[in-house]
Amino acid sequence: MTGPKNLESRTKHVKQTWGKHCHHILYMSSVKTDFPTVELNVSEGRENLYWKTIRALQYIHQHHQDKANWFLKADDDTFVVIENLQYILSNLDPDKPLYLGRRFKPFISQGYMSGGAGYVLSKEALRRFVKGFQTGRCTHFSTIEDMALGKCMETMKVEPVDTRDLKGRQTFHAFPLDHYIIRQLQRPRPWYLIYDYYVPNEGPNCCSDFIVSFHYIHAVQQYVLEYFTYHLRPYGYSYRFKPDKMVEANNKTH
Repeated sequence: MTGPKNLESRTKHVKQTWGKHCHHILYMSSVKTDFPTVELNVSEGRENLYWKTIRALQYIHQHHQDKANWFLKADDDTFVVIENLQYILSNLDPDKPLYLGRRFKPFISQGYMSGGAGYVLSKEALRRFVKGFQTGRCTHFSTIEDMALGKCMETMKVEPVDTRDLKGRQTFHAFPLDHYIIRQLQRPRPWYLIYDYYVPNEGPNCCSDFIVSFHYIHAVQQYVLEYFTYHLRPYGYSYRFKPDKMVEANNKTH
């Protein structure tokens, strides 16, 4: 999700970093450009974010639904580790109505996924979302994009998936890493931790080794995270967290 004012300052840096790891990527905007961007029939502005998402998902359903099993919505200031997302999705069935991301708890009974952290719809969830608007079961009842989409997911019986790792650490993040990993003195919790569906952890145990996303990541930080993710390797370090072996051991135990 982007706009004409952000192509140089944000979107081109997504294209040159994590965007290269996607199987297929579309840049949704209000105008068509040679970037290229897809022109949606919607005006720019925060009050139109949900309309933009609705139109984008309808466009994808009409033109691209057979090109992928899973559909990620991300902002132009989100950083995503696609391989970690693929790992989470590898044991899930895209023909089931599934919905993944950083799960928040207020307003919607089953919660909803943070828009900034990015969220993922299975092929069946995308189909149900579009059907919801075709039948009138889903409506544009709020300008709060992620919450309103979450309401449609609940209405259309789309199941939220727990995206925490085997140690209960979060993989999707609505803010940069420093908001979570630095231990804080006792204080009132900020809203994004109060909103967390699961009991939040602050400090080193906040975040999975298989992080999927961070939000509010601008140009320079996109390249820094790209380098740390794909190039930095401490010499002699033996990787300790082996989730596949833990799953195998749990299966044998049970």
